[in-house]
Amino acid sequence: MSGDPAKILRQHGVQVTAQRLAVLRAVSGRPHCTADDVADDVRAEIGAISRQAVYDALGILAEKGIIRRIQPAGSPALYEDRVGDNHHHLICRTCGKTVDVDCAVGDTPCLTAADASGYQIDEAEVIYWGTCPECLAANRGAAGD
Repeated sequence: MSGDPAKILRQHGVQVTAQRLAVLRAVSGRPHCTADDVADDVRAEIGAISRQAVYDALGILAEKGIIRRIQPAGSPALYEDRVGDNHHHLICRTCGKTVDVDCAVGDTPCLTAADASGYQIDEAEVIYWGTCPECLAANRGAAGD
């Protein structure tokens, strides 16, 4: 998040509250975090906050396009503040680490629908699954034992 969080909320027509500011700062400080991660960070910053208040703040921030909600299959929703571009994600099957991946360049057949069914497509969401370098190294080390 670049800029003043309160100003960002106002620019998107969102009422500025201490809880929303803390939620936005938490998402900005920890990309690809879960709602529970956000709640922990917000509680550390401002004290008590209900789980429902965190979900409500995440919902309005995502609805207004201030943050992005990512829903990997079989995993809890993740939140990030990188919005406004069509990037994708790479997730480690072992540890769950998630990183941003810029859109593919060159021949990208999976990003063009075979039949758009009349839709005007403006975004494609791709999640790559694999094993991160740290988990690969740990697995190699464990195999050598």
